[in-house]
Amino acid sequence: MLKIANFSIGYCLALLLVIFMSCGGGGGGEEGGVTKVVLWEMMDPEEREILDELLAEWNAAHATIQVSRTNFGREQIRAQFLTAGLGGGGADLLFGAADDVGPFSIAGVIHPLDEILGAEYLSRFSEIGFDRFDGHVWMLPTQVGNHLCLLYNTDLIAEPPESLEELVAMAVEQTIDENGDGTPERYGLVFESREPFWLVPFLVGFGGWVMDDEFNPTLDTPAMAKALAFVASLRSEYGILPRECDYQLSDTMFKEKKAAFTINGHWSWGGYDDSDVPFQVTSIPLNQETGLWPGPMISSRGYYINSSVEGERLIKVIEVLDYLNSEEVQIRFADRLGVIPGLKSAFDHPSIKSNERLRASWEQYQKGRRMPVVPEMRAIWDAMRPGFQNVLNGESTPQEAARAMQIDAVKKIAEMKG
Repeated sequence: MLKIANFSIGYCLALLLVIFMSCGGGGGGEEGGVTKVVLWEMMDPEEREILDELLAEWNAAHATIQVSRTNFGREQIRAQFLTAGLGGGGADLLFGAADDVGPFSIAGVIHPLDEILGAEYLSRFSEIGFDRFDGHVWMLPTQVGNHLCLLYNTDLIAEPPESLEELVAMAVEQTIDENGDGTPERYGLVFESREPFWLVPFLVGFGGWVMDDEFNPTLDTPAMAKALAFVASLRSEYGILPRECDYQLSDTMFKEKKAAFTINGHWSWGGYDDSDVPFQVTSIPLNQETGLWPGPMISSRGYYINSSVEGERLIKVIEVLDYLNSEEVQIRFADRLGVIPGLKSAFDHPSIKSNERLRASWEQYQKGRRMPVVPEMRAIWDAMRPGFQNVLNGESTPQEAARAMQIDAVKKIAEMKG
């Protein structure tokens, strides 16, 4: 049943319109005494490799419950699941991000897990992993964090910087233009400078945030202007960040050892190891001007259960869910991919506690701020993106961009709510 909560009929009609804009898909079924469970996921290739191993092991051991998976892109999976779920279909299980809690729960396409799993079951997971919305838990947090850290090439950097000022100074030293043509062969610092997800740590480090307790945007602030000015200075004043530095460029440069520092998440670590980059993980360092730590957005990723799954089928789907969230499985992901497990027993396992990179990632996590799971967050991301780019391109001052972000975010939220 469609839940409209505090949202207008216009917003709900917009959700229903998705049905006519993209193709849907059906879940599993029963065939010859075999329950077919369908899982949709948005995992990276390295994660899918592990998941395929796990599903092969499950299917070999469970003749009457067989699981298949389908991969979708980050934006595609949201639309596909909403489309199919509103029509009573879709995957039985979905592996996704916590910021889908709001749209999925409002649309009524997922089960409130506290009602079907119970408090005792949920108590096995770290409380920090849960994103409650409308008083319920909607996603089982397999991974907590999903956040940015500072990474450094240990062949170039012996000890990590203790402040933003020191980071800039070290990056200046590491920026090398050997032939003097104005384009360095090696940069001091590279990171995705198109997406505001990478701006947020600096916003927090200057004392700002994206919304207030009532979910109203808080973008037109001195903190936002200072954060924008700081990131722009890395390119225009210090020359340590390449112009037009998107994710692919920054990732490639760090892999090719053409950058001393990068800002990235655990999802990048495997690629750097495969490229034989000697690197270590640390926190984005203290902002001495404010005395505040830059705080990346932190969130969870995990499993949703389709609200159309009921009765005996729901019991079987929960069996699969329990396997995918077992201690052994979570440790396998953590050991190989550097993700912080959501299960308490996995988090406390000796192999996890002794992992230096995971310890550093956990320290950064504790300095982060929870990504809001309300639908307003999507409008705020969309409003921040052009302003961020306009400052880096020199088309707007930081103050002008902060003001424009706020106006646009308020407008987008009003349009979303109808």
